[in-house]
Amino acid sequence: MEDNHKPTPKDYYKILEVDYDATEEKIRLNYRRLALKWHPDKHQGDSTITAKFQEINEAYKVLSDPAKRFDYDLTGIHEIDKYTLREYLARFKGMILTCNGLGINSTSIWTQQLSETKDFREQ
Repeated sequence: MEDNHKPTPKDYYKILEVDYDATEEKIRLNYRRLALKWHPDKHQGDSTITAKFQEINEAYKVLSDPAKRFDYDLTGIHEIDKYTLREYLARFKGMILTCNGLGINSTSIWTQQLSETKDFREQ
């Protein structure tokens, strides 16, 4: 039997604790800070710490390379369903939002939020 379960995509920006429009410098600085904090040598080989450290390195390899970052931005995960519209727009400032580019369809939770906001203002 074939396993069709795909691994859950990771939000590399969240892993490195940077905004989605972060500069290369900000990404590098956060990577260094997190790598020092989560380095396995500081935690006597704890396997969860090692996994976290590897995840930080993986995120940095992608976001520090302009070509890989561009590809990731087109295909990666941005966890958009975990934010309200206001929170999303605040977090993703500087990004140009396009429905097709981010996979937002007309039945998005945001459509409902926008409708409720409009109805509230009309009252």
